[in-house]
Amino acid sequence: MSTKVLPVDGLEVKPSKIDGRGCFATKSFKKGCKIAEFVGEKISRVETARRLRGLRRIRICGLDSYWSIDGSVGGNATQFVNHSCQGNCRLSAVKGHLIFFALRDIEPGEEIVLDYEESWHDDEKRCRCGAPNCRGRINK
Repeated sequence: MSTKVLPVDGLEVKPSKIDGRGCFATKSFKKGCKIAEFVGEKISRVETARRLRGLRRIRICGLDSYWSIDGSVGGNATQFVNHSCQGNCRLSAVKGHLIFFALRDIEPGEEIVLDYEESWHDDEKRCRCGAPNCRGRINK
């Protein structure tokens, strides 16, 4: 898997209190505005299943029922968006692209966090987001 992380205007990767490294804003993002696109290698559901085996950190997002994007291969800072039960962004599939949008105004220095709600993590995977409404696990 590639270790090179493509730069994204307005984002930087640095240590996170939630888990490992995180994706942080270096500029303001207004509510409803695009933050960035989740990019990487486009892979089939069969290849997704193969790559998920044994992974501790998952940097693969589903695009639709067949395709996924593996952010660990040719990805940018968005592959480090951590889970929080109180996310400040949403991820939407738009015309074959995965786009992060701000759910509220985000200021420089804030970690960009997404409520994964459903992910390829085990349903019992513990959450460490620290949000007041933390449900204790990543998946709903």
